Amino acid sequence: MQLTTLALLILIPLLIWRVYMRLRQFFVRQESLMWKHWTGAVLFSFLLLVAAGSLLGDAPALATLGAGAIGGGWLGFFTLKKTRFETVGRRYFFKPYDRFGILVCMLFAARVLHIGVELYMNRQSEFPQVITREMVLRHPLSCIAFGLLAGYLATFSIGMLRWRRAQPPLPELE
Repeated sequence: MQLTTLALLILIPLLIWRVYMRLRQFFVRQESLMWKHWTGAVLFSFLLLVAAGSLLGDAPALATLGAGAIGGGWLGFFTLKKTRFETVGRRYFFKPYDRFGILVCMLFAARVLHIGVELYMNRQSEFPQVITREMVLRHPLSCIAFGLLAGYLATFSIGMLRWRRAQPPLPELE
C-alpha cells in the first residue's frame, strides 16, 4: 500500500466529520429572508430543469434524477412540517428540522467524495481507464444524489415562501 493511499484512508473520516460539523451550522434558528427563499426556489428548480434537459437522451439517468428529485421533494415537504416557526417583533424566524437536511447534504457530499476516490484509484491503477465527465455526471448515483439535494432545497424554499406569504402583515412601527 502506498503512503498516499494510506494518508487518504486516514483523512477521509476526518473530512467527513468536518463536512458534518460545517453542515450543522446551517440548520440552526435563523431569520427568514424572502430573497433567500426566492433564490433557493428559483435556483434549484432551474438547476433541476437544466440537469433534466442535459439528460434527455439517457432515459435511465433521467429516471434516477427524477426519482431523486421526487424523494428530495418528499423529504423537503416532510421537513417543512417539522420546522419550527416564530415571529419576534417585526421579524420572522425558523429552525429547520435538521436530520433530513443533513442526511441529504451528506449523501451528496459522499457522492462527491466517492468520485474523488474513484479518480484517485483509477490514476493509481497499472492500467488506468479514461473517465469522462459524461460517465461521472450520468452515473445513477450522481443523478440520484443531485436530484435529492436539488429537490429537497427547492421544495423547502418554496414551502418557506408559502409560509411567509400566509403570515399576516405586521403593524408599522411609529
